[in-house]
Amino acid sequence: MHSDIRKLDLNLLKALDALLDEGSVTGAARRLALTQPAVSGMLTRLRDHFDDPLFVRARHGMVPTLRARELAGPVKQILADISGLLTPTCFDPQQARMTYTIAATDYALKAVIVPLMAALKQQAPGIRVAVIPVDSARLAVQFERGDIDLALVTPQTTQEGLHGRELYQEQYVCMLRNGHPALAEGELSLVSFCQLEHILVSGHGSFHGVTDDALAVIGRERRVGMAVSSFLVVLEVLRTTDMIAMVPRRLAQQAEGLTLLEPPLAVPGFIKSMAWHERNHRDPAQRWIRSLLVSLCQPAAD
Repeated sequence: MHSDIRKLDLNLLKALDALLDEGSVTGAARRLALTQPAVSGMLTRLRDHFDDPLFVRARHGMVPTLRARELAGPVKQILADISGLLTPTCFDPQQARMTYTIAATDYALKAVIVPLMAALKQQAPGIRVAVIPVDSARLAVQFERGDIDLALVTPQTTQEGLHGRELYQEQYVCMLRNGHPALAEGELSLVSFCQLEHILVSGHGSFHGVTDDALAVIGRERRVGMAVSSFLVVLEVLRTTDMIAMVPRRLAQQAEGLTLLEPPLAVPGFIKSMAWHERNHRDPAQRWIRSLLVSLCQPAAD
């Protein structure tokens, strides 16, 4: 029995990768630009090589066996390594033609992706960027499958085995609409801060956050009247009500029609970082994009 994956020819590896991704011979054939009988023949050779069915029929396509699932990651890595060998080491941003996929929150979309796109259109106009929502539970699988190239996360949510780099330290500021009655005070007192109605950003609908933890330490609490999952929605609500909110400074600085105030107590901020997979670690194009992100983010953090 021969089961050494390194002894397979490149076309069989590509076929196995396509079958794992597509879940059907038809889909794999379409992706590889081959006929279905050709891909079926490749699957037969793969089964012989690994002495395993690899895929079993199910109601909706084919289901990979345990052995096939074990092979998924190594196959992706080998194909990426081969691609890297064939890719020129010299990267010219102006001539680059590629699609770069980033997982980001709506906050990171505004704070990081917007300046990134402005720079790319000047320096690398042929690079397309696809942005998808961050799904922490699926990040490892998305990186494993090559569905994403980069994730904008925090060090705490960067999974083991991924490369990571800090982009900047973010702080919270208090925001309220221009002309808000509380602005007559000049600066926001702790009493007013606690009495006014707050909007809280929470991914789980919770009415408790880091600001509440900071208030509890000094024996105070605030009124939270709304919990939403999007910072961008917060800005719209602030413009049309007398509610206030604690908002990341980079988001607040770009908001029109709103006033930024320092909070009357210290509230811990957070670190925004980027994470990527080992297969992309040495790729010249990806290294250039990551370097660009660092240069865009860090000067503003000083």
